[in-house]
Amino acid sequence: MLERVPLFTNKRDVFHFFLLAFTLFALSLSYEFYNYKELTKFDSQLIDALVLKQYTKTKLTKKGKIKHYQVLKLKSDNGFTFYTSASSKLPDIRYKKVQLEAWAGEISFYEYLHGFYAHSKILQIYDTDSYREKLNRNIDAQHKNSDISLLYQALFSAKQLPYELQKKFSNLGISHLIAISGFHLSVLGGILFFLLKYPYKFLQNRYFPYRSYRVDSFWIVALSLYGYLLFLDTPPSLLRAIVMLIIGFILYDRGVEIISMQTLLLTAVLIIALAPRLLFSIGFWLSVAGVFYIFLFLIYFWHLKKLIQFLLLPFWVYLLMLPYSLALFGNFSIYHPLSILWTSLFTLFYPLGIFLHLLGFGYLFDDALLALIDLGEDAKVIHFDKIILAVAILLSLGAVYKRSFLYLLLLFSFSSFIYAIYYVT
Repeated sequence: MLERVPLFTNKRDVFHFFLLAFTLFALSLSYEFYNYKELTKFDSQLIDALVLKQYTKTKLTKKGKIKHYQVLKLKSDNGFTFYTSASSKLPDIRYKKVQLEAWAGEISFYEYLHGFYAHSKILQIYDTDSYREKLNRNIDAQHKNSDISLLYQALFSAKQLPYELQKKFSNLGISHLIAISGFHLSVLGGILFFLLKYPYKFLQNRYFPYRSYRVDSFWIVALSLYGYLLFLDTPPSLLRAIVMLIIGFILYDRGVEIISMQTLLLTAVLIIALAPRLLFSIGFWLSVAGVFYIFLFLIYFWHLKKLIQFLLLPFWVYLLMLPYSLALFGNFSIYHPLSILWTSLFTLFYPLGIFLHLLGFGYLFDDALLALIDLGEDAKVIHFDKIILAVAILLSLGAVYKRSFLYLLLLFSFSSFIYAIYYVT
C-alpha cells in the first residue's frame, strides 16, 4: 500500500499557500470595506434583509414605566448581519424578507464585520412563501407540542430556537446536536451515498462503465449538500464542513494525507480568507475546535481497533470540548455527561426523524423528546474564566507537537469535568 504524502513538504509550499490566502483575504476585505462605505455613505440606507431572530425584551423608562419592544436580528442581501428594534405589536416575521430604512452612518468597520445595532423603520414585509416556511409549516402540522415542533424545525431548517428552549438543550450539553453542523452533514452525506449507490451501479454497468463511481457519487452528493447549504442561508459551521469535505476529497484523490492538522489549517484559513466576517463567529470556531480534537485523537490513537476508536471518540470529544462549553455558555447539569450517549444515539435518530417526517409520522418520538427536554429544566451556571479557556487552547496547540502536552490537556479537561460535577451536586 502506497504511503500518503503530507500536504506541505517544505517551507516554500507553506509560504506560497499563505501568500495566496493573504491575497484572497485582502481582496475579500476590500470588497467588504466597499460595501461598508456604501452602507455608511448617507445617514440612512434602504436595506433588503432576511429576519433571522425575533424576540421580546423589556426596559425601564425614565418615568419608571416598563416598556415592551421586540429585537430583530437580520441578514442583509449583501451578507452583513445587524440588530434593530421594533414595536411590540409587530407580528412574527421570522424568515420573512423585509425592506427597511436603517440609520447606520455612525458604525465602524469593525462593527460592520462583527455585527451592529441600527435604528430602523420597516417599510415593507414581502409576502413571499419561501421553501423554508413551507417546510416548517409541514413539520409544525405533525406535532401538537410547540417545543417539539421548534426542535425539528431547528434540525431540518436551521430555525433559531427561543432562548428558554435553547438553554434547556445547553443544560443537557446537546446544543451541538440542535445547531446544524458538520455532524449533521456527515449523516446526510451517508444517507445520500447509500441511496445513490445501487441506481448508479445499475446505470454504470449498462451505459458508462468507464466512469468512476467514487468520483461521480462524491460530486453528486457534494452538490446536493451545497444546495442544502444555500437553502439554510449558509450557517458558518456547515460552510466549514462543506469546504473541508471538498478539500478533503480533492487531497485524498491525489494521494495526500487528509487526517492532518495541515488539512484543517488549510480549510480554516481559506474560509476566513474568502469570508472575513467568520473571524467573529463563535459557531465557526467551535466547529473547527471539534474537528481539531477528532484529528488529534486519530493522529495519536490510529493504532487502536476501529471499534475501540468508535467507542472512545465521543468521550474524548466531550471531555476536551467541555472547557469551551463552560467558558462560553456556563450551563451545566448533572445530566450534562449523558450528552455522550445522546450524541451516539443521534446518528440513528436524525435519519429516522427525516424518514418519519417524509411519511407524515414525525410525531412518533414526541413523548421521548418531551421527557428529554424536561431533564434540562434544572441546571446551574458555572462561571469559568476565559483565562482557563486560553490555557486549554495553548495546551491543545502544544499537544500537536508533544505527547506530554496531550496528557496535560487530558488532565486539565478531566479536572474541569470534576469541578463541574462537584459544583452542581
